[in-house]
Amino acid sequence: MKITVITVGKLKEKFFREAVSEYEKRLGRYCKLELFEAADEKTPDKASEIQREQILQREGERILRLLPEGAYVVTLEIEGRKFTSEAFASKIERLGVGGVGHIAFVIGGSLGLHHAIKARADLPVSFSDMTFPHQLMRVVLLEQIYRAFRIINGEPYHK
Repeated sequence: MKITVITVGKLKEKFFREAVSEYEKRLGRYCKLELFEAADEKTPDKASEIQREQILQREGERILRLLPEGAYVVTLEIEGRKFTSEAFASKIERLGVGGVGHIAFVIGGSLGLHHAIKARADLPVSFSDMTFPHQLMRVVLLEQIYRAFRIINGEPYHK
């Protein structure tokens, strides 16, 4: 299976880059992993609603250009569906068995995702009702994908 992760913004902190690198290495035995970064927009501290919409639109256009054609698109959204780790693994396994060979995960920037990206999603997923930094979500997502493949393969994982 091919997994693509599209995120807005670059990882600036070394510890996040190291964590992502570790999960890239671990996932190499389970899937073909691609990571793409779409440039983020500077957001003024007191951005108006119009400015926020323009920022989301520009970031959304960049994400759309990176979305692989034919991929099953999973967006990370607070309003999305919540899964246990086991149910998430089961969903990935069912997609693969059902003929889906490519899953693209999308993480928005500090303002979230433009409605055009949300509309393109096959599955909106929420990891929590809380808001997390998008750089941290990249690590959390990769860890959950890794955990899912361990579960699918009947390998031990920490509960």
